[in-house]
Amino acid sequence: MDSGELIFVVSRLSTGALAAFFAIMLWSKTRDVAWMLMVIGTIAAYVETVYTILERFGVSGGQIIIGSVPLAAIVLPNIRTGFFIAAFVVMVVRKFRT
Repeated sequence: MDSGELIFVVSRLSTGALAAFFAIMLWSKTRDVAWMLMVIGTIAAYVETVYTILERFGVSGGQIIIGSVPLAAIVLPNIRTGFFIAAFVVMVVRKFRT
């Protein structure tokens, strides 16, 4: 692994960990559904980051393969976006209902 790759991995892990930490801090202070979905989406983004980095290092367990793509590689990026979409929908519905 060269220094550029090391900087990439460390920056993704550190910024993701910081975002997940503050998201969990926010979760303990609020019970708003939209914010909780944003927090879960942020944590899912960090899980995807860790999975991607472990995959880059060659660490892989027993995986379900769809075609030639592992199921986790399909689900993880999309579940994060799904939580963000759900949070935005909750916010939009709340604004139009009042």
